[in-house]
Amino acid sequence: MTAAEISRIAGVTRATVSNWRRRHDDFPAPSGGTDSSPLYDLEEVRAWLASRGHVSAANPSEELRTTLRLRARSGGGTSDLLLLVLAAASSSAEELTAAARLPDPDLVTHAQRDVATAADAVPNAGVVRFEADDAAVLRALYACVRDEGGQAALGVLAERELEDSAASGAYRTPEPLADLLAALIPGSTARVLDPACGSGTLLEAAARRGVRELYGQDNLPVQVLRSAVSLMLTAPEAEVTVRADDSLRADAFPDLLADAVLCNPPYGVRDWGHDELVYDPRWAYGVPARAESELAWVQHALAHLAPGGHAILLLPPATAGRASGRRVRAELVRSGALRAVIALPVGAAVPLHVGLQVWVLQRPEPGGPEHKSVLFVDTAASTATAAGRGGTAATAWTRGGSRSASLDWEGITAHALGAWRAFAENPDAFEGEPGVAHAVGVVDLLDDVVDLTPARLVRASRAEIDPAKLSTEVDATRRGLVKAAKSLARAAGHEGWSAAGADAREWRTATASDLSRGGALTLLRTVPDSVRTRAHAASGETGRPETRAVLTGSDIATGSGPTGEPTGLYDDTSPVIAVGDVLVRAVASTDGPMARVAGEQDAGALPGPQVHLFRPDPKRLDAWFLAGFLGAEENIAGASTGSTILTVSPGRLRVPLLPLKEQRRYGEAFRHVHALRAEARRATRLAEETARLLAGGLTGGQLLPSPGDG
Repeated sequence: MTAAEISRIAGVTRATVSNWRRRHDDFPAPSGGTDSSPLYDLEEVRAWLASRGHVSAANPSEELRTTLRLRARSGGGTSDLLLLVLAAASSSAEELTAAARLPDPDLVTHAQRDVATAADAVPNAGVVRFEADDAAVLRALYACVRDEGGQAALGVLAERELEDSAASGAYRTPEPLADLLAALIPGSTARVLDPACGSGTLLEAAARRGVRELYGQDNLPVQVLRSAVSLMLTAPEAEVTVRADDSLRADAFPDLLADAVLCNPPYGVRDWGHDELVYDPRWAYGVPARAESELAWVQHALAHLAPGGHAILLLPPATAGRASGRRVRAELVRSGALRAVIALPVGAAVPLHVGLQVWVLQRPEPGGPEHKSVLFVDTAASTATAAGRGGTAATAWTRGGSRSASLDWEGITAHALGAWRAFAENPDAFEGEPGVAHAVGVVDLLDDVVDLTPARLVRASRAEIDPAKLSTEVDATRRGLVKAAKSLARAAGHEGWSAAGADAREWRTATASDLSRGGALTLLRTVPDSVRTRAHAASGETGRPETRAVLTGSDIATGSGPTGEPTGLYDDTSPVIAVGDVLVRAVASTDGPMARVAGEQDAGALPGPQVHLFRPDPKRLDAWFLAGFLGAEENIAGASTGSTILTVSPGRLRVPLLPLKEQRRYGEAFRHVHALRAEARRATRLAEETARLLAGGLTGGQLLPSPGDG
């Protein structure tokens, strides 16, 4: 284990671990790693900590990771535990506590009985056998499901299994993107297929929109099992069928005609079966070239649609213009199968450095309407300055330090859905939006290259912008910028802090879980747990409060009021935000604040699925003090887990133990920091917007430079 992992187990900072290494001769010697990044034996470290009275401060998911590492040393995997998560999630907290306290032999017997019950619900799950040595990991799993929920335990298990199998290319589609793809399916849908389902994110998004027949296939057995269990946890009322194998070479659903197909297929695969599948009947639009695995997935999706059904695929931008795919693209356009191509900003999903595209396709209906045009939308252009304009920007932290680009998911979704729905309703009357959305005639697309890149095809419509209207908009934005700059200067003039001295101040800390157990705060779950979800689904009580807004993680990042809609399963027991609550984003990010205190504009809203809600006891915790420390960069980093996108475990966040009077001093300072950030964000937004409008107007011919500029 690393020094960082030791700090999490002991509940101290990394600097404290470094001090232990220097000051205590009996501190365990490294058992591996390098001089700069040593690794330590877990049991030796635990014994050393115990000898000095340090009780483990690790939260349940971290304890589960620790026991999994120990199990891996003896050759044990994690896939056999995935089924146990499904069984444990259907148990009450009291039942899970009782199971975790059983003696080792009885615990193994209990878990064996649980997993046998769950195996009946998951087809082709295989036989699972637990041994006496598994008691520690079984106990940790029950505790994790009890305290953090089935999805948290599921994520830890799948994360470990993918690392152990050295699987590559297994990335989870971000939830806002998955919701967008599912929302692009027109009308009501009963049956959805994802032929490269991974962990089931797209199918979960479909289930949130009411789909009740979910079919998935994936090449990785661990992803298949994870997907099946995850879907059964989140959509217990749905019929779930997930199979393991290569969808292109060994289609598990050869006779299935779905209402819709959602897919985020693997990219750039050369060995996808080109030679053995050359005469496959799925290639109705042309045999894909060896370099065009993405166009093979496109045709696989179309082959699984009922006439008139829609397929929504997330594809790399090269698919739209690569020379080797020209003939297939031409036939997709000519036949009317391709309805829209939507460009996303860089960072929407892995690979984060590429601006991916969403292709909307429809299987032609015999005797159906002729499609004379294709819609192109460039959300990357429409949201280039969205963080400044008040959109929901979020920069996700990733392992290794790489980051996604700033994203305005509300803006992206609004532009994409708005344009697509208007176009789908009446393609001939669609007017589009200059520089953002444009319908291009089929005849105009069928040239020598058939380049379907949205940025190229929407650019031509910018000449339609009215010069007088643009000039008025520039003047209004510029006046707002001047006003915001003055407000920023006033906020920056506040001087409410001083140097701590020669050394930084140190303090004792407690985890949010510890404070919750002590009654100093309440950590409210943002979505119903699996047990309650099952109960409400079984009774038919969805209880979705359609009149309430939802505060999203992006709203926290940008300082906006609640902008989301209650698309998930909320009921009358779901928490409602109150003034003074502390809201923390659930995905680690460096773009915008991670936490804020709920004000009047937030009161009465529902916390979104990517928001943790902390309700402090005002007699023991100052809200702004709590928000300031919970959202601290080092605190967030230490409480985050994941291989690509880092998710925050709320119970692991740490808070200094200070008297209430001193908390209030810190709280007032954090309040000023919040105000400074808000004013800076507003000024930056208006500066970027002013510059964008001026540059676009000058290059587009709508604005003329001042005569004195020469």
